[in-house]
Amino acid sequence: MAVDWFGFTYAALVSAGGVTGYLKAGSVTSLAAGLLFGLLAAVGAYQASQNPRNVWLSLGTSGTLAVVMGLRFLNSWKFMPAGLMTVASGLLLMKIIVGMLKRPHKS
Repeated sequence: MAVDWFGFTYAALVSAGGVTGYLKAGSVTSLAAGLLFGLLAAVGAYQASQNPRNVWLSLGTSGTLAVVMGLRFLNSWKFMPAGLMTVASGLLLMKIIVGMLKRPHKS
């Protein structure tokens, strides 16, 4: 059983981003969204650690954040925080998709 360290790191990054948004700008929305998506990412990483085929929560969480933060980045062209989260979400998406494609298929 391999621990999904990349997934747990991503979850910590998302949560830290929400807390930072609250501390710097007083944004309760950033805090709530960061903690919610951080929790979902952490649960997804835990599920993937228990069963490498169970990546659907991680896939949904990182896919949603990639789209939402990607749109925010395209509107603002500011790397922090939207660009960073787009890149991190995209990297996790690629990791998950490559892992799914490498797995042998059952007949």
